[in-house]
Amino acid sequence: MDTFVGVVFILCYILMWAIVIRALLSWFQISPDNPIIVILNYITEPILAPLRRIVPKIDMYDITPMVAIVILVLITWLLVHFAT
Repeated sequence: MDTFVGVVFILCYILMWAIVIRALLSWFQISPDNPIIVILNYITEPILAPLRRIVPKIDMYDITPMVAIVILVLITWLLVHFAT
């Protein structure tokens, strides 16, 4: 069970960093065909797309990445406190 928790913990942190990098890169005009953008979209879209349907935009700002990071932090916190 410890191996499973460790793998999920690491995957959550990788996903958090991918979301942060994607959000930062969205401030720049980079071609959507760029391999880095394609990979980041492939990794992060499965969690961000469903959240975009739930979380409303605030004016022109999309706060979905922040909500996703909070959810991932909550998952890792629950893993640390209840799986050990």
